[in-house]
Amino acid sequence: MTGKTKMFVKIIESYRNVVAIADEELVGKKFFEGNKQLDVKESFYKSESENSLSKEEVKEIILEMTKEDATFNIVGKESVACALETGIIKKEAIMKIDGIPYSLVLL
Repeated sequence: MTGKTKMFVKIIESYRNVVAIADEELVGKKFFEGNKQLDVKESFYKSESENSLSKEEVKEIILEMTKEDATFNIVGKESVACALETGIIKKEAIMKIDGIPYSLVLL
C-alpha cells in the first residue's frame, strides 16, 4: 500500500450514525463478481463539503466515531488498511468483490 491514496469519509447521521469510508479513486464506480455487486456511490461516500482526507485524518475519525456507537461501511485498500490499523476490523472481516476489499462494521 502506498499510503498516498486519499479517502472520502461521510458521516450519515441517524439513530446509529453510519460512517462511509472509501478510497478516492473508487468513488463513483461499480464492481461485479458473479451475482455480487459493489456500488461505491458518490452520494453515499462523498460529502458535498468535504475534500479527500489523508490516512491519519481518516484514522482519527474512525477512532472518534467508535466512541459514538456508529456503523462503518469501508471500501478500498487504503480505507480497509486504516480500519485494520485502528483495530475496528480484523483480517477475517475483509471481503472482496472483483479484487476490491471492503468491510462492514456494526459496533
